[in-house]
Amino acid sequence: MNLPIRFVERMQSLLGEEYDEFAKCLDSSEYKALRLNMRKIEELSVKDLPFKLEAHPFVKNGFYYDVSDELGKSPYHAAGLYYIQEPSAMAPAYYLDAKPHEKVLDLCAAPGGKTTQIAEMMENTGLLVSNEINKDRARILSENIERMGLKNTVCTNMAPAALAEKFPEYFDRICVDAPCSGEGMFRKNDEAIANWSEENVKMCALRQAEILNEADKMLAPGGRMVYSTCTFAREENEETISAFIDRHGDYEVEREIRFFPHKFNGEGHFLAVLKKGGERKEDNKALNPVCGITEKELKEYREFEDKYLKVKLSGEFFKMGDTLYLAPEYMPDLKKLYVLRSGLILGEVKKGRFEPSHALSHYLMPSMVKNEYVTVIREDSEDAIRYLHGDTIDAEGSVKGYHLITIDSVSVGWGKSDGRIIKNHYPKGLRIMY
Repeated sequence: MNLPIRFVERMQSLLGEEYDEFAKCLDSSEYKALRLNMRKIEELSVKDLPFKLEAHPFVKNGFYYDVSDELGKSPYHAAGLYYIQEPSAMAPAYYLDAKPHEKVLDLCAAPGGKTTQIAEMMENTGLLVSNEINKDRARILSENIERMGLKNTVCTNMAPAALAEKFPEYFDRICVDAPCSGEGMFRKNDEAIANWSEENVKMCALRQAEILNEADKMLAPGGRMVYSTCTFAREENEETISAFIDRHGDYEVEREIRFFPHKFNGEGHFLAVLKKGGERKEDNKALNPVCGITEKELKEYREFEDKYLKVKLSGEFFKMGDTLYLAPEYMPDLKKLYVLRSGLILGEVKKGRFEPSHALSHYLMPSMVKNEYVTVIREDSEDAIRYLHGDTIDAEGSVKGYHLITIDSVSVGWGKSDGRIIKNHYPKGLRIMY
């Protein structure tokens, strides 16, 4: 690998005698990993899957898989059975250690690996604000939130400073996976090598300091913050944390961890776990005033629920236009926020009838839907590809109405049967080409 000379000199200074082993490792193949979505695995187990998995060393639902397996193209991926994630990148959310019913912020969240991991640790409860400043990346983040079946998440597209104005000392935990020079990704990203410079490292360190200052404003006293990068540069890692502690004396560093590719089967990563001093004040748990609509306003949805589902969804509902939502706990006031997704989008009320959303199909598990309205497609069948392409499904004798389409036992979308065929309701923007 043709590395920048100054980068080599810096790494030799950092690693000493270990540098040659490190450099040799950069010429080896990268590791591939995923996290199984434990909500969706339901009737499947690891041994049932048609590809080999090897356990991640500390993330219990994390696994390595063979680089020759193109799991991003599998129907299981479209169904949200797993999230493909670099193995070292699973560490920040793991050490954030979010709990159910907390208020959590993922400040630099796209494309969604840490958000979906945090939401799982929260058991899809509480409030997770998942923010991304880049609009295009925020859309990808929103799609991954939907694919993984989350209902506790508000997805925003905001600058950290604007978000801090809205949420002073609000969150129990904050994940700051900061934009960085990307040195830890050199093995898998030639562009990161081409763009590297000492000037960029310094610029990233300045930006990281600004982001941390805004994160501090949003963390409640007694809260936990995990700062992470995918770089080796001390200026962006230990020195950034040391300078932050100098500016904010009410913090302590609980631990700092580095992941080097010659010591861990993954790419380069750094994280610091920070604890803020003080005790949390009593929460203001007032919901957004748009929440709490009447059962009369839920009439069309309840009719859909009674006909198709085995369960009755509970919580705070709200409407925006014709669209019905199930709010997360502690639903914040969304004024002055640019929001891409708020809680679980249930569907739309149109001319006295309810049309379920794609998001609802991913949230529901087959066990939550009446058996006659579940249509199962085998993962290795032609029908699976046809469905994801947007084609109809032959279903002679099927019960008329909406059907939850599943890949094996994993929900992937809706279809609507006329008794002979099931018309495809898989969103056009997500459909694959042959």
